[in-house]
Amino acid sequence: MKYFSFSIPQFTSPHLGVLSAENTIVDLTVKGLANNMLSFLQAGENSWSKTEQILNQTGPKYALKEVRIHPPLLRPNTLRDFYAFEDHVATANKNRNRKVPEQWYQLPVFYFSNPHSVFGHEEEVPMPKYTKALDFELEIAAIIGKSGRDIPSEKAMDHIFGFTIFNDWSARDIQKQEMAVGLGPAKGKDFASSFGPYILTIDEIIDRSDGRPGVYDLAMKARINGEEVSSGNWKSLYYSFGQMIERASEEVTLMPGDIIGSGTVGTGCLLELTKGQGPWLSKGDIIELEIERFGVLRNTIT
Repeated sequence: MKYFSFSIPQFTSPHLGVLSAENTIVDLTVKGLANNMLSFLQAGENSWSKTEQILNQTGPKYALKEVRIHPPLLRPNTLRDFYAFEDHVATANKNRNRKVPEQWYQLPVFYFSNPHSVFGHEEEVPMPKYTKALDFELEIAAIIGKSGRDIPSEKAMDHIFGFTIFNDWSARDIQKQEMAVGLGPAKGKDFASSFGPYILTIDEIIDRSDGRPGVYDLAMKARINGEEVSSGNWKSLYYSFGQMIERASEEVTLMPGDIIGSGTVGTGCLLELTKGQGPWLSKGDIIELEIERFGVLRNTIT
């Protein structure tokens, strides 16, 4: 299933929708299933199972070109972003004239980002006034659908509702300043995160699993103003989503509506591609992130 948050001019707030076989969006909010993705996730599996029968009922359906697409999860509870692709970690450290810290191989690490500054497909992302080094990051995000605490890696997939494309926008100059004092990235990251265009459920990609929990053989690409600049693959993860969720849930409870980010795929940012020297993104640039079977997440910098 492909779940959208979408609106048309007549709506007072975004609705929850799912894509039909005819490539139209079926309005689940009008059907009374849920007002939004967060409430749908919180309702649990009994509610999710009703989607299939609703798809076969008559009622409002909209062509994709008729609607405005919002972030699939409008207000995440929390946003944890990991650092799980070895190629990215190695290149980023090489650019700083150092080796990958041995601690990176001992456990998956993450930082908390801002769940209140979220953008969707085709939305304009304002460039922060305080940066001259704006960057994109090509990532995958897991959407937690079932709560859990101390979740073992092999059980992690029971807690993931689906995945979406994630652009973890970065102000590299500010990030560098902050992390030089041992904290951060903080203001280097919290101004924007983009997700979308929809949440894809696991059944749509299970045939491409590489055998590790939450790892799939799916191509990942990034384009700037139509020119491809990055090419990677989900399966190059060093730490699986199972390992990430095991770490994130240690001694704490993950809740429906929490987001777990993968970190940047190898070559998936200008920091890597330009050895940290730029040129960086500018106002007017159009960034497209694409993951096989997930479509394209497109944003314009303003």
